[in-house]
Amino acid sequence: MTAAVGALAGIRVLDLSRVLAGPWAAQLLGDLGAEVIKVERPGGGDDTRTWGPPFVRDGAGQPTRDAAYYLCTNRNKRSIAVDMQTAAGQALLQDLARHCDVLIENFKTGSLAAYGLDYAALSAIHPRLVYCSITGFGHTGPYAQRAGYDFLIQGMGGLMSITGQPDGEPGAGPMKVGVALTDILTGLYAGNAIQAALHARTRTGRGQHIDLALLDVGVACLANQAMNYLHSGVAPTRMGNAHPNTVPYQDFPTADGYMILATGNDGQFARFCEAAGHAEWATDPRFARNSGRLEHRATLIPLMRQATVLRSTAEWIALLEQVGVPCGPINSIADVFADPQLKARGMQIAMPHAAGAEIPLVANPIRLSDTPVQYREAPPTLGQHSREVLHDVLQLSTEDIDALVAKGAVE
Repeated sequence: MTAAVGALAGIRVLDLSRVLAGPWAAQLLGDLGAEVIKVERPGGGDDTRTWGPPFVRDGAGQPTRDAAYYLCTNRNKRSIAVDMQTAAGQALLQDLARHCDVLIENFKTGSLAAYGLDYAALSAIHPRLVYCSITGFGHTGPYAQRAGYDFLIQGMGGLMSITGQPDGEPGAGPMKVGVALTDILTGLYAGNAIQAALHARTRTGRGQHIDLALLDVGVACLANQAMNYLHSGVAPTRMGNAHPNTVPYQDFPTADGYMILATGNDGQFARFCEAAGHAEWATDPRFARNSGRLEHRATLIPLMRQATVLRSTAEWIALLEQVGVPCGPINSIADVFADPQLKARGMQIAMPHAAGAEIPLVANPIRLSDTPVQYREAPPTLGQHSREVLHDVLQLSTEDIDALVAKGAVE
């Protein structure tokens, strides 16, 4: 393969999903070379188109009707506006599904059956279809019919019980993560599951149904915190920025702000102590080993804080980098995009938008040597490609498409 061909070139995805988790998965597949057709409802489109300000600005600097939120997860897609409430719209989507390898949807469990767009109906006419359903709670279990949103799942899945300041401290209480992390993680799991199902299809000739639940993903990603509970029987609690399994691994005050100190082993801790002018900490029986530092955290951390306030954040970083102790600043989002490392890695890109202006976007972090990520299509306007897709994929004539528009099935 040449660099001009994406790793998933030749795969076509029908994206019936909205908001974040499903569109995130579809964008990932699109970035990797798949052709993605985003299906939206006429008139309004994806809910996130209205989740602003800020809104995309046109060539004259005026705001359009598309919010910046929508841009984060709809690159490398073509938008087609189809009304699935109409018989003609349902038939059209069924026909499109026949021409696709993958379908992604995040409708309420069982609701697509009324439109003939559920897995049972579509797999009967297209057995090779890989069909990915994303819901809050999955297609089985007592919560299957409930609606699920990221904030709700962060609470129900335990993440908020371990995020935030400890009880008894200022600002204590459960806290969600600053982005819809469970949605994003579910999108990443979906992208992996879809590619696994496509690979299995090369052996079996059959597609399959993928049932992904935000709650399941939220629990799966509790990682060490879940293991800590399952092996101790003690439920973890909120610890602020401290780590439950290694010390010191948290934020520390400096002369002009804060820094992150992330020591992962005893050697790094010893080198910090030497650099800080307190080599005696590394030989103190209470602190020499991580197990001891965990036990005596309440004694060690205040001692360290008395030392870290004596230098600025920049001074600490310069000093500790020389001796191989992981550390860093706590950046604002503005600081992030000004960071020379992120600039060198090309993590901000720009693409020409249909509104007539170039728009900034965040790059895909995947670096493939032979089949790199490509940025082919800016996030589309609503129905921007309706006629193009119907002609290219279904070979419909202009007259056929005009008739669908006249029926209100397509915008």
